[in-house]
Amino acid sequence: MDKDTRNNEIEASKDSEAETKATEQALVEEEQKFRAAPKLSRSPFHGLWALTNRDLRKWYTNPIQLFVSLIQPIIWLGLFGKALNFGSFIAGSGASVAQQDIILKNFFGTTSYFSFLSCGMLAFIVLFTSAFSGMSVVFDRRFGFLNKALSTPVARGSIVMGKILNSVGRSLIQAAIVLVVAVALGMDTSHFTVQGIAAAFLLIFLMAVGLSALFTMLALRSADWQTQMAIINLLNLPLLFASNALFPVKIMPTWLQDVVKVNPVSYAVDGIRQVLIGAIGMNSLWLDFAVVIGFAIILSAVGIVLSWKLLSK
Repeated sequence: MDKDTRNNEIEASKDSEAETKATEQALVEEEQKFRAAPKLSRSPFHGLWALTNRDLRKWYTNPIQLFVSLIQPIIWLGLFGKALNFGSFIAGSGASVAQQDIILKNFFGTTSYFSFLSCGMLAFIVLFTSAFSGMSVVFDRRFGFLNKALSTPVARGSIVMGKILNSVGRSLIQAAIVLVVAVALGMDTSHFTVQGIAAAFLLIFLMAVGLSALFTMLALRSADWQTQMAIINLLNLPLLFASNALFPVKIMPTWLQDVVKVNPVSYAVDGIRQVLIGAIGMNSLWLDFAVVIGFAIILSAVGIVLSWKLLSK
C-alpha cells in the first residue's frame, strides 16, 4: 500500500473519530437539557392565570352547576316579576293608561316594573355568585390545596385575586344569560344601545370585583364551611333587600332609605337602570360609577393586604 493511500486512511479515521465524539457530545448535551429542571415562570400573571383557570374549569366543566345557579333569578323574573303587576293594581283604582304610565314613571323611573326588576336581577345574580367566592377558599383550605399553593412562589395576593377573577368571570357570563332571558320575557329594549350594554356590564364587573373581594377576605382564616354559609346568609339578604334592586327607594321608610344610600349595590343597580332602560336614577350616572369604582378598588386592595397577614398554612 503506497504512502498516499495510508495517509488518506489515517485522515478518514481521524475524521470518523471526530464525528463520533461530536455526536456523543451532542447526545450528552441533549440529555443534560432533558434532565435539567424546567425554568419556573416568576411572572405574577402566570400564577394568577393558573389559579383563576383552575377554579373556572371546575365550573364550566359542570353544566349542572351553571344551570342550578341560574334557576333562582329566572324564577324571580318569570314568577315574581310577572305576577307583581303594578300596572294592574293602578288600573284597578280606575286610573287611565296615561295616568298609569305617569304613576309608574314617578315610582320606578320607567313604565314597566318587569324591566325595573330585570335590572335588579342582574345585581341579584352577581351578589349570590360573589358570595360563594369565599366558599372556594374554605374548601381549598380543608382539602389541602391552599397549603400547596402557599408552598409555591405564587404571591398571596394572586391567590386572592384568582378567587375574585373566577367569581367575576362567572358573574359576567350568568348576568349575560339572565339579560337574554329577561329580554325574551318582555324586558323593554327601546333604550338598548351598544354603549349602554357595555356600560352596564362594566358596572356589573366592578360590583362583582368589590363583592367577591368582600366575601373572599371574610373567608381567609375560615376552615368551617358552616360558619362561612352563616356569614353569606347574614350579608346577602340585607345587601339585596336594603337596596333598590327589587323596589324603588321612594316607597321605603326613611331609615331604610338612609341604609340604601350607603349600600354599593344600590349605586350599581341605579347605573344599570339608567344605561339599559333609561330610568330616572336616584343619582347621576357619574356618581354611580364613582362609588362602584371606589368600592371595587378599596375592597380589592384590602383583600390583598389581608392576604399577606392572614393567609398561612
